Amino acid sequence: MKNKLCKKIIQVLFFLFIGLSIKAQNNQGNLSGNFQVDAQMYQTDSAHSAYAPSNKMGLNSFANLNYTYGNFTAGLRYEGYMNAMLGFDQQYNGVGIPYRFLTYQNDGLEVTVGNFYDQFGSGLIFRSYEDKSLGIDNAMDGIKIKFNPFKGIYLKGFTGKQRLYFDYGPGIVRGVDGEVFINDLIPSLTDNTTKYSIGGNFVSKFQKDEDPIYNLPENVGAFSNRIGVVHKGFNLSGEYAYKYPDPSSDNGYNIKYGDAILLNASYSEEGLGIYVSAKRIDNMSFRSDINAQQNNLQINYIPAITKTHVYSLAAMYPYATQPNGEVGFQAEVSYNFKPESMLGGKYGTNLLVNFSRVHNLKTKLTADATKYTSDYLAIGDELYFQDINLKIYKKFSSKLKADFSYINLIYNKDKVQGLSGYGTINANIGIADITYKFKPRHALRFELQGLFTEQDKGNWAMGLIEYTFAPTWFISASDEYNYGNEKDKLHYYYVSAGYKKGANKFQLGYGFKRDGLDCSGGTCRYVPASYGLTLSITSTF
Repeated sequence: MKNKLCKKIIQVLFFLFIGLSIKAQNNQGNLSGNFQVDAQMYQTDSAHSAYAPSNKMGLNSFANLNYTYGNFTAGLRYEGYMNAMLGFDQQYNGVGIPYRFLTYQNDGLEVTVGNFYDQFGSGLIFRSYEDKSLGIDNAMDGIKIKFNPFKGIYLKGFTGKQRLYFDYGPGIVRGVDGEVFINDLIPSLTDNTTKYSIGGNFVSKFQKDEDPIYNLPENVGAFSNRIGVVHKGFNLSGEYAYKYPDPSSDNGYNIKYGDAILLNASYSEEGLGIYVSAKRIDNMSFRSDINAQQNNLQINYIPAITKTHVYSLAAMYPYATQPNGEVGFQAEVSYNFKPESMLGGKYGTNLLVNFSRVHNLKTKLTADATKYTSDYLAIGDELYFQDINLKIYKKFSSKLKADFSYINLIYNKDKVQGLSGYGTINANIGIADITYKFKPRHALRFELQGLFTEQDKGNWAMGLIEYTFAPTWFISASDEYNYGNEKDKLHYYYVSAGYKKGANKFQLGYGFKRDGLDCSGGTCRYVPASYGLTLSITSTF
């Protein structure tokens, strides 16, 4: 009965949007959206551990439609996984409309029914979001209300369930958040160069206890408080979160409370930027289902304080945040040497230095095996991750520019990825990214990378050449060579071409993709090795 009802609702929404589209074409409102298809045809190559699934092809697709008319906005997203591409959970297989909403706005009030995304503060106790590249979508389905009663005061609250593939998790999530911009409330501070803000929120989950072994709490709450101060080029912010005991499969069903603190400070002026952050996380896994695994049904989000690298070899050992316990910090300085200066040359030079380091917590088991204590000000003896990187951007002429990077990594693969037998990897990585522009629309780019380590699979080299005829065409060829692997010295070649016309983009590729973690903001998914033809089509309107 439930499935039949859902199908009826989807049919009604579909025909409703047909009607809205017709109205939009008659200038009665505005219709917008986007469309994307990613597909791969797989081949087997046992030497590279690339094995084609039985279906031989994976396809991920979606289309968003949004219609606005007066104070109302309605939207839906169709998704099709036929079958889900390798690296994405196969429970996504199927088609449907898992996201649909209706929003009304008037006089500072906003009401949304259906699906929605949102975030409280930095996300330490609540963040609902999607990341298609990681296969993450924990959209809420329920009702959300936002209200701005006075200038400088912003309130919001919600209740609902989280998306789980094409269904919903068993738990109910509820939350309220408030933020106050003090300068807007106090007339004497309106023109003050120092701006102050404070905020606080509370989130709770309810899940019926059906565990045959443990006596689990059915309601678990968490709260956080935050503060922000901005003064000219200075920006300071901090947030503290506390979570009541929440035994789950993530933390071994311990009943210790969880807490987190996140501090950020930055300073910027012409040519100079400084950024420092620190965080301490203890027992902060928070899901609407205590038995959920991987990236499913996460209520909160723990921001990463490590640099996200975009180059392939630099991203081979990415850091994944450890919600059960970590302490770390990051510092970054960027400086622009002015043109015509000694180090700036004719066009100027940009220098960026970044350092991050993450350790375990210093903990001690109590007499009660379901609890432990942690020294709040102490740093654990085990190093999880360290990254020292330097980047120089230099424009040599009107036609030639280059990025040069050096990265020194210490990566505790066993702890970060939950494995055994790999130990800690020490790696040095060098990158040169050089672009030469023949004409205003013609450019040739060369990319050279080297990763040097005595652990794991040893040394790697990577080369890429790309020709661009902007803004329409590009073609590229690359090869990653694992020449330091004593067992298998493998090449991972890949060729691709793309075409763009207006709002439409097509990209075709063929070759090998090595296995590894795909990460963004400290959240990761494992992608197995693959070999074959890939196609990507995107369009917006």
